[in-house]
Amino acid sequence: MYAILDIETTGGKYNEEGITEIAIHLFNGDQVVDSFISLINPEREIQPYVQKLTGISPKMVRTAPKFYQVAKRIVEITEGSVLVAHNAMFDYRILRTEFRRLGFDFQRQTLCTVDLSQRLIPEAESHSLGKLVRSLGIPVSNRHRANGDALATLKLFQILMGRDSKKDILKEVIRAEAHGELSSRQLKLVESVPRDIGVYYLFNKEGDLIYLDHSRNMQASVNTHFTGEHEPGLSLRKETREVQFERTGSELMARLKTHIELLSNQPAHNTPVVQSGQRERLIRVNGSVLSLVGKQFLLVDKGRKSGERAAIWLQDEEVRGMGYYELNHQINNIHILENLLTPISKADGALEVIIEFLNKKKILKAIEL
Repeated sequence: MYAILDIETTGGKYNEEGITEIAIHLFNGDQVVDSFISLINPEREIQPYVQKLTGISPKMVRTAPKFYQVAKRIVEITEGSVLVAHNAMFDYRILRTEFRRLGFDFQRQTLCTVDLSQRLIPEAESHSLGKLVRSLGIPVSNRHRANGDALATLKLFQILMGRDSKKDILKEVIRAEAHGELSSRQLKLVESVPRDIGVYYLFNKEGDLIYLDHSRNMQASVNTHFTGEHEPGLSLRKETREVQFERTGSELMARLKTHIELLSNQPAHNTPVVQSGQRERLIRVNGSVLSLVGKQFLLVDKGRKSGERAAIWLQDEEVRGMGYYELNHQINNIHILENLLTPISKADGALEVIIEFLNKKKILKAIEL
């Protein structure tokens, strides 16, 4: 039996979140034989960004049952089954935390459809639930609500089961009941990282940089490294002793900074950057096509704080520098600009990173210098 699960939470500090909604569909491999769907009164504040994402407000959960009132039902419907969820370690951790508050040690085997899809659909552009279901033509309603995401996960799981013809991969990704808890050391490392856009760095006990990457939510990404069950994630988790980070404010700045620092550092656990010798002459910014030949542009985006702007300097088909400014006169004077921005000496492929990003997303503006 498989208990297909999705949980919506209040957000907030790690291990202090509460459940606002839960959906469980008991699946016997052929059909759903039982279901439980309910809003939950979390008895704590729902973070504003979570309210915006899920549409679940304090008013909606005010008269909903509290967790202790539905705990017995959750135990019964999941008894003897494997919990299946997209990013199962998150849902499992939240459930165990809620039961621990009641003095009950809730343990179930778990299966993560992220892990399963990575094994069975390795060619997918992304293994996020939203992009996977779109690529597979799975109809979805009520995204970011517990039942909508649980049903999407169920349909995805059925497809993945069909692809696992020998059923050996399915067995390999099932995790033991006690798995899913971070050690106190790992928990401190995760909590030290903010939920902001930026670049994070993992170091080993010798102080060597072993991995770096960008993320829109650095804390969530670092947490993922500590809960993954496959190589190279296991080795990275064992080796990491320190985490550092740098907020960038702008996603484009985070991606560009990651690319440039990978060229310079080449950490052991990162895939080597493939460099391109191709020179691009055109760039698309917010729908407008700009020629780079013989011109200089400043790509301007959100900064790290109010009143600050991120800036990337392009000159003659090259990325010259990147940094931040607060006053317009700082970018109107080329000499000040040169001193203000961090120069980029090793920028192979950097322009391609910018172009790829701008083909999909917008920034604030581009200024011709």
